[in-house]
Amino acid sequence: MSTILLKHASIIDIRGKQIIENQHLVIEEDRITSITSELPDLDFDQIIDIDGKFLMPGLCDAHVHVKAISANLNNLRFQPLSYVTPVAMQIMEAMLMRGFTTVRDAGGADWGLAKAVEEGYITSPRLIFGGQALSPTGGHGDSRSEGEYTGPYPQGSSITRLCDGITEVRKACRDLIRSGANHIKIMASGGVASPTDRIDSLQFSAEEIQAVVEEAENANIYVLAHTYTAEAVNRALELGVRSIEHANLLDERSITLFSEKNAYLVPTLITYYALKEEGLELGLPQSSYEKIDAVLKNGKQAIRDAYRGGVKMVYGTDLLGEMHRKQLEEFALLSELIDDPWAVLKMATVNAAELVNMVGDIGEIKQDAYADLLVYDQNPVQNLDVLLEPENNLKLIMKAGTVFKNEL
Repeated sequence: MSTILLKHASIIDIRGKQIIENQHLVIEEDRITSITSELPDLDFDQIIDIDGKFLMPGLCDAHVHVKAISANLNNLRFQPLSYVTPVAMQIMEAMLMRGFTTVRDAGGADWGLAKAVEEGYITSPRLIFGGQALSPTGGHGDSRSEGEYTGPYPQGSSITRLCDGITEVRKACRDLIRSGANHIKIMASGGVASPTDRIDSLQFSAEEIQAVVEEAENANIYVLAHTYTAEAVNRALELGVRSIEHANLLDERSITLFSEKNAYLVPTLITYYALKEEGLELGLPQSSYEKIDAVLKNGKQAIRDAYRGGVKMVYGTDLLGEMHRKQLEEFALLSELIDDPWAVLKMATVNAAELVNMVGDIGEIKQDAYADLLVYDQNPVQNLDVLLEPENNLKLIMKAGTVFKNEL
């Protein structure tokens, strides 16, 4: 059993909103076995002196698409996995080197990719996967243009699966559950990247969504839903969806429902800014580009309202292709809207752990948790911009007891 001692750390306790100085952590294999203020007098395989720098739990991005290698999702239907996978591997490694030790994939990643990460074949954050997202024909997950043929939908490396009617929906859910999905994603409203639906459209019938929720709950997992309008958000919450993605156009009723249903909001502001700035250049179709403003202008106010209303929010980015390099910029956008840096950090740690059902395993520095640890040379609580330059400020990256960067 390998053992590591991290000594003289200033631990950022995000749940407790405090910094605990001069702490020493013992790590055995992949977990933290003790945290003490007295230096252990034991033999260790490796000793790392933090020298008073700031030790924080690894970050979690709860809305990624690791297989979204381009802003043109339509092309994924025609790309073989043998091409998409190595590109996705580069995207995933870059996420880890930014400090994200866990990511939740919101459509596309499967058992094989997660297994390859778990067994160490891919340098990557821990990958929580749900398989292909479910969409009705003509919905947000249907990337065919208006004039394209009807009939069997070519899958290729598509991040979505089309299904219509309760029978097809149940079968799709059961297939995802059989394949080990940790959650089920549905498209419950129109979206930006899809060519033939409107932002304000509702997708799937109430009965279809109820069937998805029932199948997920039967398997002790949960449902997340792509939504924009208040009508779509509220309907999904009322039908039992646990994780609401985007929700740029939510209303007061939405905020009440989040509390009543003990649900989570995963806003993804950075993706709209990135698509606006460079979407066309990176392959986003013109028809999709023209939809961006409809959700961009209201996204900031939605986060302000949700925060003031006590909604539990979780960090997410929803970036595509080369835009993944902006993954940390969501922190800058959130810090403009939320005046409590502890609350922003909680979104990417404590709240994320709750959402993905990994409380006690990730999101906090505590005994028996995974040794997912980051060391910064400056205090990110005092200035969240410290997180935005990992190449300069992030001195150590550890995931499950394995060191991937050490510049101490």
